[in-house]
Amino acid sequence: MNGLAKVREFFASIPRFLSEVKAEMKKVSFPSRDEVVGTTLVVLVTSFVFAVYLWLADLVIVQLFKVVGS
Repeated sequence: MNGLAKVREFFASIPRFLSEVKAEMKKVSFPSRDEVVGTTLVVLVTSFVFAVYLWLADLVIVQLFKVVGS
């Protein structure tokens, strides 16, 4: 298959692709605003908790290295 035939095949397949995309998008269920807000809060709180945990773990490790190193 030469290059020109590949290009023609590509452009010929675009309408089918777009119709398949449209069909699949009809199957998608988008979350409600309340669900998005709820999951966003869960992510923010979890990130904060892990940040505090890692900060405290870092402080402990630094103190251990100071004790061992001196």
